Parts: sequence; structure tokens; C-alpha cells
Amino acid sequence: MKYLCREYLENNYIDPETSERLGVKRGLRNPDGTGVLAGLTNVCDVVGYDKTEDGTVVPIPGKLIYRGINVEQLAEEAYQKDRFVFEGVIWLLLFGTLPTSAELKEFGQILDSHRALPDGFAEDMIMKAPSPNIMNKLARGVLAMYSYDENPEDLSLENLLEQSISLIAGLPTIMVNAWQIKRRIYDHQSMFFHMPIPGQSTAEHILATYRADQKFTHEEAKLLDLCLMLHADHGGGNNSAFTCRVLSSSGTDTYSAIAAAIGSLKGPKHGGANLKVMEQLEHIRAGVENHTDEDEVREFLRKIIRRQEGDGSGLIYGMGHAVYTLSDPRAIILRQHAKDLAFEKGFEDEFNLLCLVEKLGPQVFAEEKGNKTVCANVDLYSGLIYKMLGIEPDLYTPLFAISRIPGWCAHRIEEVMFANRIIRPAYKYLGVRQKYKTLEER
Repeated sequence: MKYLCREYLENNYIDPETSERLGVKRGLRNPDGTGVLAGLTNVCDVVGYDKTEDGTVVPIPGKLIYRGINVEQLAEEAYQKDRFVFEGVIWLLLFGTLPTSAELKEFGQILDSHRALPDGFAEDMIMKAPSPNIMNKLARGVLAMYSYDENPEDLSLENLLEQSISLIAGLPTIMVNAWQIKRRIYDHQSMFFHMPIPGQSTAEHILATYRADQKFTHEEAKLLDLCLMLHADHGGGNNSAFTCRVLSSSGTDTYSAIAAAIGSLKGPKHGGANLKVMEQLEHIRAGVENHTDEDEVREFLRKIIRRQEGDGSGLIYGMGHAVYTLSDPRAIILRQHAKDLAFEKGFEDEFNLLCLVEKLGPQVFAEEKGNKTVCANVDLYSGLIYKMLGIEPDLYTPLFAISRIPGWCAHRIEEVMFANRIIRPAYKYLGVRQKYKTLEER
């Protein structure tokens, strides 16, 4: 293999400066860092900056808007009215309006009817093919659902909605079952399976099937519900939603498109960042003597950027975002609602350290990298919340997938119903011309 690697490197190289010279928008990003406009959507808007008439990008406080409704309003209602909101957000993203009480009740019953997996699915598709990585198993599980669908290739609106609702309701069950098998096969621990309980919210269903004793507090379920709601979508341009749209534009089936989105989310540059935040937090706790000393924490963050501490990447995980500049509304909401549980469960030190990272990170980044504006993103707090809920790190990114599948499905339906054109950007060929030689001449 080393020979093959040398062979490849000797004959393949693309200079990043060539991309700049030819005007290639790497990562589908404009020179000012904003995203290339690649499509239209009614599903979600992600706002982090304004542009002046001369094209200057002006940072503004971030906003996340589902179908015209700010997520801050959804979070506020969740706690003021003591309601689970994720199911209502699923309806909102799929259909475009907030459900009435009657619609929400009926929709909850529909989701209930799809929580349990098809007969034989857990035994044949999960138990007989375990995976050490739950994200891979989620993707395989979604692809396997194709075989249990009587009309898997039907692209009618009715069938797309039926498939979407089935996957949204069933994916949490696939996740927990896959984790139980992983525990038994790879971790050599006992596994246990609980049947779905009718009438539970998605957050309650996850906790009830995940925990051996099925016990959880209302506050725990509410905080998980908040995480699910805040991760439900993030515009058509985020990597996994765009992946789903690209596949959907080809006319492929729902299961292939959603499995591809899961594969995208698995990448540490996309969905795996909250796990990196928790690893980084342990580096800080070990390397900083006084966790309340801002100067000491600031200098440790500086060492992380200089690749002297942490994992050597030079990244402060949980800081910075492709769109948000001054603030990520999801991070603000999670910080506000995670504090009480952190102090109650003995995670005061970890929570306060993350708050310091949020406060000091932008200062250190500006000093080390110039005046680029960065802010805390949602990953800074989501990992700690999952840890406080007793959820294993194996499930941090899968929980992201559970949250995001309503958005993926909404974008897929929109792409299939209205875009009607295969996504096909261009790549400029840079290879040198060479004369063909016969096998004997080589």
C-alpha cells in the first residue's frame, strides 16, 4: 500500500492557489466566506450577517427561523407553557404551519404507530449485523427499511410524506436498538430492550427505551426535547441537507437520500463536533489549575490555537460557524436552559468552563488569527447536556441525526416536488495531456 500511496502522490496534486486564481469557490463558499446561492427554500432560514450595497458582510446576532418562526419563540413556549415542542416542529417543517391541538394530537398518534420497527427488522437487520459505530448502523438501517416498503420508489407527495413520517418515528428506535447490540457485542455489557410506550414524546421515548429502568424526570425530557427542536433543521445549504437534496435531485428513493445525509452528518466537521468539545473540555480541566481564573483559561485556549495543547488541530471546538458571526441562537438557548440541570447534577465546573470558553474564545481567536469575528456554536453545550442526561458519547451524533431527519425530509420533499433539475456543478480539469503507450511500451 505504501508503494501505491507514493504512486498516487507523485501523479496527483492540486495547488490551493490555483483554485483562487481560477475563481473556484472551494466548499461552495464565496471569497467573503458566505455560501454560494445554490437553491431556493421555504423550509428554514439561517441568518448571521447582513450585506451592504457594496457587498460588505456586516455581522449581526444570529437567528434561526423555521418556516418564518424564530426558534426563540418555540423555546420560550416550551418552557412557559411546559410543553414538548419537537413534534410540533416536525409538523411545522413538513407542512409549513404550526399544528392545532387536534392536529398535534392526531399527529402524535401517527408517530406512535410508527415507533415500533417492522416484524423481524430488529432481529434480521440489527442483531445479525452489529456495528461499532451507531451512525453507520443508522444509515444501514434506513437503507434496510427500503425492503419493508411496498412502494419504495414512488415519488408521489402522499408516499414521500408516508415514508418521511415512518423514518422520523422509527429512527430513534433503530438508534437505541443498535446501541444495545453494540454494547453486547463490542463492549461486552448486558443489553436490554423496551417496547415503545404510546403517548410519549420523542424525547420521552428515547429516554424510556435507552435507560434500563426506563425512569427519567420531566426536566430531563424537556431539555432533550429542546435539543431535538434546536437541531431539527439548519437550512438547505448545511452539508447533510444539501447531500439529501443532491441525491433527491437525481430521482432516487427516500431511503437512499436519507442514508446519504446520515453519512454526511457522521463527519467530524459536521455532526461530530460536540464529541470533540467534550474531549477538549477534559484537556482544559486537566491543563488549567484554577478553572475560574480567566487569564489561565485564556492562555490555555491560546495554546490550543497554537497547536501546543488539545488534539493538535489548532481548533477551539464549539467556536465559530459558517453563517453565524456574533452569536448562534441555539447556543444561547441551550446555555440558558442547561444551567439548572448542570448545578443539580454536579456539573457546575464543566458548565462554568464552557461559559468561559464562550466568553474568552472570540478574544483569543481575534488576537491569534486577526479580527475575524467568531462566536460559540450549538456544539459547545449540546455534548455536556447529553452527558448530564447520562447518554453515552456513542449516541451524541446519532441524536443529532434523530433531530435533523425532519429537516432532511422537508428539504427532500421540496427538492422532488419543485426543483425538478438534477444538481450538477462543474469541476475544471487540470490534468496534463499524455500520449497513450501500449502495455509493452510502459
